[in-house]
Amino acid sequence: MIWNVHDIVQILGSEPHHIKGELTFTFSGINSIDESNDNDFTFCSKKGEEGYNLIKKSGAKIILADLSLMGYGFSNLDKTLIFIINPRLWFIRCLESLFPIIKKTGIHPTAIIGEDCVLGKNVYVGPHSIIEDDVTIDDNTQIFSGVHIFPGVKIGKFVEINSGCVIGSDGFGFERSPNGELEKFPHFGSVIIEDNVEVGANTCIDRGTLKNTIIGSGTKIDNLVHIAHNVNIGKNCLIICLSCIAGSVKIDDNTWIAPLVAVKNGIKIGKNCIVGMGAVVIHDVPDNDVVAGVPAKSIKKSNNI
Repeated sequence: MIWNVHDIVQILGSEPHHIKGELTFTFSGINSIDESNDNDFTFCSKKGEEGYNLIKKSGAKIILADLSLMGYGFSNLDKTLIFIINPRLWFIRCLESLFPIIKKTGIHPTAIIGEDCVLGKNVYVGPHSIIEDDVTIDDNTQIFSGVHIFPGVKIGKFVEINSGCVIGSDGFGFERSPNGELEKFPHFGSVIIEDNVEVGANTCIDRGTLKNTIIGSGTKIDNLVHIAHNVNIGKNCLIICLSCIAGSVKIDDNTWIAPLVAVKNGIKIGKNCIVGMGAVVIHDVPDNDVVAGVPAKSIKKSNNI
């Protein structure tokens, strides 16, 4: 299928933008800005000279560019530039409209569904996944191959659980007896995953001990993340790969946890926080803070962030 500049403008709607170049240019594909050809539509989030040079060298005919680049002129360019705030976001929205991904539905023949499970409309359960008893999965949720979901887990609408995840297994809770032996804390809680959550491949989310482990709506969890028992993650958080969130941690809304972060058990991290790569968080983090290092300390004031 072939689209043109007008198709993009229609998606942008009332969002402020400025067009420089021909309105008749067309495209049939998408690609990154540095590998595009004259049949591709792409975007450039870079600003300043870096963004200017990327656009000049790109083979794409139609490019969503950051609004700040308008002042660079771009004379004699054989391409159309659409300047807008947050071109990456609008590129995503264009892809969703022009190149929609058709989601799978149904239960694969090799999947195992336990007793008393409730599955909503348009749910997909992939090959060799195991859904144990009393699990609830709401509408339009996708469970990909090789996932194991333990009894009592509740999963909301439009959730994606990627391959190899384990959701709702017992957490790592033990108490040492007077003779030195380790006695396991029984786990009576479960896991609640709210709407529009994505869980990356080979991530583990433990069930709670006496209360539930909760993943708030809109939160995205990367591959190879460990979330321990009783953790409560708020809405629209990002938890990036190889992070370890220990037991009873609370992470509030819109917080970003970088790769390789370790958060000590019982810690509270506030809203709108950033935890830098490789940080070891052993103290509570207040709202709107930026922390990094081992142990993690605030860098917001020292770096004028």
